[in-house]
Amino acid sequence: MELAHSLLLNEEALAQITEAKRPVFIFEWLRFLDKVIVAANKIDVKEKQKKLVEQLTGLISSSPGPPTRKLLAKNLAALYSIGDTFTVFQTIDKCNDIIKSKDDTAAYLPTKLAAVACVGAFYEKMGRMLGSSFPETVNNLLKSLKSAESQGRSEILMSLQKVLSGLGGAAASCHRDIYKNARSMLTDRSMAVRCAVAKCLLELQNEAVFMWTAELENVATLCFKALENSNYGVRVAVSKLLGTVMATALIPKQATVMRQNVKRATLEEVLELMATGFLRGGSGFLKSGGEMLKVGGSVNREVRVGVTQAYVVFVTTLGGQWLERNFATFLSHVLDLVSHPRATQTHVEAVYSRRCVSFILRATVGSLLGEKAQIAAAKDICQAIDKQMKAVEAVVNDTNSENKSGAADVAASQHVMVCALQELGSLVQSLNATASPLIQEPSIGLLETVTSVLLHPSMAARLAAAWCLRCVAVALPYQLTPFLDRCAERLNNLKTSPEAVSGYSFAMAALLGGVHQCPLGIPHAKGKMVVSIAEDLLRTAAQNSRLSLQRTQAGWLLLGALMTLGPSVVRYHLPKMLLLWRNVFPRSLKELEAEKARGDSFTWQVTLEGRAGALCAMRSFVAHCPELLTEDVIRKLMTPIECAMTMMSHIPSVIKAHGAHLKASAAMVRLRLYDILALLPPKTYEGSFNALLRELVAEFTLTDNSANTTTSLLRSLCHYDDSVLLGSWLQETDHKSIEDQLQPNSASGSGALEHDPSSIYLRIPAGEAVPGPLPLGVSVIDASVALFGVVFPHVSYKHRLQMLDHFAECVKQAKGVRQQAVQLNIFTAVLSALKGLAENKSTLGPEEVRKSALTLVMGALDNPNPILRCAAGEALGRMAQVVGEATFIARMAQYSFDKLKSARDVVSRTGHSLALGCLHRYVGGIGSGQHLKTSVSILLALAQDGTSPEVQTWSLHSLALIVDSSGPMYRGYVEPTLSLVLTLLLTVPPSHTEVHQCLGRCLGAIITTVGPELQGNGPTISTIRSSCLVGCAITQDHSDSLVQAAAISCLQQLHMFAPRHVNLSSLVPSLCVHLCSSHLLLRRAAVACLRQLAQREAAEVCEYAMSLAKNAGERENSGININPFAPVGSQRDIHCRHQGVNITETGLEGVLFGMLDRETDRKLCSDIHDTLGHMLSSLAVEKLSHWLMLCKDVLAASSDMSTAAPLGGGKDEELEKKDEMDDDTMFTTLGEEDKSKPSVAPRWATRVFAADCLCRIIMLCENANKAHFDLALARSAKLRNPKSN
Repeated sequence: MELAHSLLLNEEALAQITEAKRPVFIFEWLRFLDKVIVAANKIDVKEKQKKLVEQLTGLISSSPGPPTRKLLAKNLAALYSIGDTFTVFQTIDKCNDIIKSKDDTAAYLPTKLAAVACVGAFYEKMGRMLGSSFPETVNNLLKSLKSAESQGRSEILMSLQKVLSGLGGAAASCHRDIYKNARSMLTDRSMAVRCAVAKCLLELQNEAVFMWTAELENVATLCFKALENSNYGVRVAVSKLLGTVMATALIPKQATVMRQNVKRATLEEVLELMATGFLRGGSGFLKSGGEMLKVGGSVNREVRVGVTQAYVVFVTTLGGQWLERNFATFLSHVLDLVSHPRATQTHVEAVYSRRCVSFILRATVGSLLGEKAQIAAAKDICQAIDKQMKAVEAVVNDTNSENKSGAADVAASQHVMVCALQELGSLVQSLNATASPLIQEPSIGLLETVTSVLLHPSMAARLAAAWCLRCVAVALPYQLTPFLDRCAERLNNLKTSPEAVSGYSFAMAALLGGVHQCPLGIPHAKGKMVVSIAEDLLRTAAQNSRLSLQRTQAGWLLLGALMTLGPSVVRYHLPKMLLLWRNVFPRSLKELEAEKARGDSFTWQVTLEGRAGALCAMRSFVAHCPELLTEDVIRKLMTPIECAMTMMSHIPSVIKAHGAHLKASAAMVRLRLYDILALLPPKTYEGSFNALLRELVAEFTLTDNSANTTTSLLRSLCHYDDSVLLGSWLQETDHKSIEDQLQPNSASGSGALEHDPSSIYLRIPAGEAVPGPLPLGVSVIDASVALFGVVFPHVSYKHRLQMLDHFAECVKQAKGVRQQAVQLNIFTAVLSALKGLAENKSTLGPEEVRKSALTLVMGALDNPNPILRCAAGEALGRMAQVVGEATFIARMAQYSFDKLKSARDVVSRTGHSLALGCLHRYVGGIGSGQHLKTSVSILLALAQDGTSPEVQTWSLHSLALIVDSSGPMYRGYVEPTLSLVLTLLLTVPPSHTEVHQCLGRCLGAIITTVGPELQGNGPTISTIRSSCLVGCAITQDHSDSLVQAAAISCLQQLHMFAPRHVNLSSLVPSLCVHLCSSHLLLRRAAVACLRQLAQREAAEVCEYAMSLAKNAGERENSGININPFAPVGSQRDIHCRHQGVNITETGLEGVLFGMLDRETDRKLCSDIHDTLGHMLSSLAVEKLSHWLMLCKDVLAASSDMSTAAPLGGGKDEELEKKDEMDDDTMFTTLGEEDKSKPSVAPRWATRVFAADCLCRIIMLCENANKAHFDLALARSAKLRNPKSN
């Protein structure tokens, strides 16, 4: 590799190495050239320019792979911009001839693509210097666009984007041609092409006025069509285009407006257009929005999710000040979306629309507005709630019940309420202690407004209001006890109103659930108050049939919430609770039998709801007070529980007698029963296993269920590392809360409080802002699957065999869609059971049980549904783990080997290659050592199957699993694996991102396997190390953020094992640029890496980060590398919020503090805290004044500064304003950034962290040097060294 490091390509060395290694050698030379050419002496470059141009243009026709062509183009363009430009037109002509060539063979394609890439790079770098030749070039590219295949189309569009960005307004004559040719490809079959078109049009709209004037509606319609059947990448790119075009239409850029007399769109028109996408769904023509929307037909979810993202881009592009001024209009517009009948056709669709609107509000109000503006926004939200509530009250109080439209308005208003109250809650929670003006100012009346919604006729709205109160109480803990008292008082006064009983009990339950987040807690006597209210409700439930249901539910809800206060409170009330629980259920079988004959449908509904409530309170008790669970208490609990289990078998006959509307209440009882059994030791109910298992199996095999409901647990039971196959990495994006709607399992992402009111007092799952239990149908199946996993290890082998055979029978019986659903549920249950066996360290059972399980699993390895194949692979690995016999493992491996040698179809090749990976994963290197050689050779062969990216993905993923699990035993296969990884990285088209992600994973696994050896200096180790570095360089430069994140974690591993060989001077600046990426995974990876680097080398990290700031300054002053004609705010890369991250004199530390204001992801924030902590402990004492200033600037942002520049006061403020311009917005803005974008002052949580840092600095100083705290010593030190801190 060292031979590749010369200004000219070392042709002798190239001729001596094998054919296979040449591409790597060439790539390494281009990488070296890329670094050197900028720093080299101009005279040297000019001397060798002729030869260099020859060598580089020669490479164009040597069919270079994607990363090579990218670097080649970059180097050629750099060479011409530094050296002489005499021959540049010859080179462009040469490229044009290649592009025009009629040769359409696959072998010639790489050469064509390289020529296209070079043309793009020339124009991007030199812009108008090439002015005269551009019409011919553009026509050439557009002509070949028509006949190109998908790789060619993407590459041509990317080049056109560069031509446009280089020429700016000068290319006006070609704008319409490019627009006409590109727009039809926005609905291309290939997703990569759609992304490329979106980026190209985004560049075009910078100068092409017609796109956001005459063509505005057409652009919108096009974007909606492009979002149909799109993937995540397309949604991000298209929403960026749509949002930006809409923002430009509203507030055009100064320069373009001055050139032409432009008719500006009004805010109403723009929002109306966006709304048609949100509500319209499937493609139809847009004549006048109105008529189109009245027609039925479902809304297309992908379009809705894409348009939701576009709303966020739209507002972010216009900036914080615009939002502040227009918030009321914007708020009423988004809330209207969710009350539109098209958005709420079914309950699940309504929940999805609410999720989208909540996302729009959170992403704009939460991140763009400062604290003062957020308080103003909260006022506006309160007014909107108040207005809605008045309208609802008018309808409710209207005595004529003929008012049909009124009822529909009330139904629609609940969704508006949920969105408004959730955002209000989130706002107050993020404002934290600074939210007190909202409570104290009577003119706002936040509390009155929110509590008024507790009487809303709809349960969803009442729950949302209760949740909002909980948020207020957690933010301002001193309000908690007064809130509780007020609710208790109102509950007593309004005992006769069903809504009041329900609403105020929700509020009390929510507040009790929030106590654990409030350090001061509540007075002990409040527990007693809650118990007496609950008892009273349960006692009086039977008195008045109009209130029976509400009082029963409310009483048990309050008792369930009381349990969250923990054993110290509950201990006193336990005897009373046990008595209440016993009395809800019949005492004996005789009573149970007698019960069936009595009652009507209403009394049964109340009875079932009461029993579900009692079980729910029990579950809360078991979960929150484990210390009180003595054997005696468990025995007393088992009496009602056993009764409930017996009752389950009677319920079908009750439903038959009294009507199907009891089904939901019956399902609720089952859900509560499964939930509590899963928390108790299985030994306590082993007598009832048979009956229980019958129920569980019937539940998830959908025996009595005509709907094809699937469980939501499968992804979480599969291994986290399989996310690349399952697509579950979407859980790790900024858009998680809306992308969930597009997942295939039932009701995915439709969590809502009203599905399970008890979640109002439970702890929220990590990473969720608001609890979102799934609909009852899905929750019951989830609970049955989880309980099956708990019970299975304790069941006799005979029963295990019966169940496994029954599963196979169920799959055989079902057909089509239903079969898929049944199979998904069965697999989830089997995985759950195998996981249970492994945790209990028990075995699967004798031969016939294994055989039955194997038949079930092997059958699914060939299933066309990838999620099922994934689950089957996982199940196979888990089986090997619990059986743990070498012969059994050998048999399974051999079966897959044989299958892979003969199979030609994609499905079985992917399924069985994963099976091999999973076997190794769960049995480890030692257990599967004898199969290692065969597995590796088969997977290496499959990974080279260029015809099917899917086979490559699965086989490379399995290979990474094997490398990971084999450890040092893999050492013999490292070289062939590495050379394959490099070859694929240099040849696989970048649009196959999954293949590249898996290649990144393999690279990381290899680095870990070689480990500390990487420090060595032997020839083989040096080769391995340089191959790893080349691999990292290729993946770092990929356009997909997941691949870049994989590259960062590879470099992080390398730095751990061989720190000398990782070049921090280039790594740190690249990490700093990723800190403002629009992709959460990339920001996470960058911060995680910085955290590791800061532990050892904090000073170097800060220094290299500062070099980024210096370079940016120099570039701007000298004008190198910056094209003076490029339009303002033009963008090279959609992944970056802006060109460079703004590092000012506050350095990387300042940027990290700034990130704390924007980021909500827990993992990311904790890593930022750690990174700052490491920097502080190693640097604060030496650079004391710098760190004190940093903390002071953050702390100085008291809540009355709504939009002051965050860091640096007085004299530096102007400089700061310029630099900090865009540090807190997701995307580049339009033109005049300084005016429209004040930075947001540091938020409350950041200020709290800064105060902690200050305390740590004081401690460090105290330990380091007494002079810091002793004036006399300090004075004498100052005399000795006037410059020191």
